[in-house]
This record gives sequence, C-alpha cells and structure tokens, in this order.
Amino acid sequence: MSDKKIKVTLVKSVIGTKQSHRATVRGLGLRRLNHTVELADTPEVRGMVNKVSYLLKCEG
Repeated sequence: MSDKKIKVTLVKSVIGTKQSHRATVRGLGLRRLNHTVELADTPEVRGMVNKVSYLLKCEG
C-alpha cells in the first residue's frame, strides 16, 4: 500500500450537476463547499477526482 496522500477541496457547488457527479463527490467524502479531505493516492481515487475535476481543487 502506498502512503501517498492527496488533498481534495470542493470549490464549486454540486447544484445543477449530474446525479452521478454528485454521487462521486459524496464518495470522495466531500460534504460542503470548501470542505477538504485527505485521500490515499490510488488509481481509483484519481479516477474519481478526474471525473469531477471541474468542481475540485487538488493538492498533491
């Protein structure tokens, strides 16, 4: 297992976005605007971040 982490922040509202994109944001553990979570840097998480990248700010 890698111990690398990425910080993901929700910077744009999920209102008006696709249902699947909202579910992806929730799956990343983000609940509200400007909420930041630290996640394991795995291909699965990167794929989720890539899908909703227009809503997020990511630090490495």
